[in-house]
Amino acid sequence: MPRPWPRAFSFMVQPMDKIPITRRGFDALDAELRQLKSTDRPAVIRAIAEAREHGDLSENAEYHAAREKQSFIEGRIKELESILGRAEIIDPARLHGAIKFGATVTLIDEETEEQRTYQIVGEAEADIDRGLLNIRSPLARALIGREPGDSIEVRSPGGERSYEVLSVEYR
Repeated sequence: MPRPWPRAFSFMVQPMDKIPITRRGFDALDAELRQLKSTDRPAVIRAIAEAREHGDLSENAEYHAAREKQSFIEGRIKELESILGRAEIIDPARLHGAIKFGATVTLIDEETEEQRTYQIVGEAEADIDRGLLNIRSPLARALIGREPGDSIEVRSPGGERSYEVLSVEYR
């Protein structure tokens, strides 16, 4: 059977990397995708149709705003479909041991004595304000493989910080 492209181009075709994500993160992105497709996309299409009825499109601010919003929605839909299509759902409750993806880690800042708890999650679901730490962040990378009682040094944009791992849970 002939190849669909010359062998010289086979280096360009690589398998898509899987994206680690928790079930909660997958469900949240899936809900966002359904919202965009079922509600937001039809609403913006209606807004574009209404704006067209107003006549001259070159000076119609409503039309241009609706088209811009449509562009954003379509881009986000493509992004979410790509993420969800490559998602590898990892159940943290089935894990144990040293810190890895999905771990909920409680740390204490050795300088300020401030305690913080983070769950290490994938890039697509990270939200530091909600305690969801991107696995690619300097702090998460420093935590991987550590256990309670370990001290870590983290070099970040805010300077060097020292933390002690107080606990590691998988829930």
